[in-house]
Amino acid sequence: MNKKLIALAVVGACVAPAAMAQTANPVTLYGRVHVTFESVESSGPGAATQVRRNRVSDQASLLGVRGTEDLGGGLKAFFQLETAFKPDQNDTTFAARNSGVGLQGAWGSVLMGRWDTPYKVVTTAIDPFGDVTLGGYTAGMNGSGVRGVQGQFDRREQNVVQYWSPSWAGVAVRLSYMANEGRTATLNPRSNGASVTYTGGPVYLAYAYHEFKDIVFFGTTTPPKQIANQIAGTFAFGPVKVGAAYEKIKRDGFTDHKAILGNIVWTLGNHQFIYQYTKAEDGDNVAVSPECKVNALGYQYNFSRRTFFLGQYTKIDNNSTGTCNFGVTPGSIAGNTAGADPKGISLGLRHIF
Repeated sequence: MNKKLIALAVVGACVAPAAMAQTANPVTLYGRVHVTFESVESSGPGAATQVRRNRVSDQASLLGVRGTEDLGGGLKAFFQLETAFKPDQNDTTFAARNSGVGLQGAWGSVLMGRWDTPYKVVTTAIDPFGDVTLGGYTAGMNGSGVRGVQGQFDRREQNVVQYWSPSWAGVAVRLSYMANEGRTATLNPRSNGASVTYTGGPVYLAYAYHEFKDIVFFGTTTPPKQIANQIAGTFAFGPVKVGAAYEKIKRDGFTDHKAILGNIVWTLGNHQFIYQYTKAEDGDNVAVSPECKVNALGYQYNFSRRTFFLGQYTKIDNNSTGTCNFGVTPGSIAGNTAGADPKGISLGLRHIF
């Protein structure tokens, strides 16, 4: 009996510190469920590329767990594991979202894992639709509209090391480096970037940079070097908030790809009225340079800080070589050919927990 009591006491002594550490440094479960009902179609100069159809689309629903541990001396360890899940179908890859482990101190944070690039974070910050829905910024920004490519610079890169600075009077820096694990005798892939942002009161300003080397660009046998630069910002005055962005992408052997985005959000109590316009042009070495225009109108009703309803109408106009499509997250119209013009209506609910 005494031996059993002693054994239990030893086990208790081992378990108690771990339990105390867990209490002092809690692990948080969080998530988001966002689903839309959509009616979409695509038509062009000839026969319709896709006749009107209805669909239920996931809008980046997610489930995550994150936590920290105080290591003393102002140093903390942190981790995050985040996975997508689709309420409308069960074909999700586990833990494909932002996941990693790192250290944080007065000097900033360093993490290793899989994470959104600084370039993507900057563009998401100015999009009132939050990088999702039919009219989200990837319909025309971050490299969309050339050779059927959608949002090539809208990246959640794997095998990365990132540094996030603290805020210095509103100024913050992010750096991202991707390990060249895919290096061969002839290819040395690179996908690195950085951003500088300023946040102060009603003003948000940002500059972002990203470069590709030996990263596939559709329709080419030898991947060209690609460099993207973007400036962006938002400004709020009273119930109105306006946002804008301009990007230029240089690809060896191609014309410069340029895109602009502008939006306005008018808030009246729980109601928000949203308009977003995007235009992308050039970026290919064809006789007629690609061009597209995206118009998205939205109405959002905020039931609470965690739950809202969003209705949206989006129309995309491509010229004969333009290939802009709906935003990446809700799923573009499959097989949309150059010159076809997608349009659609969506009604959705989002809840975060």
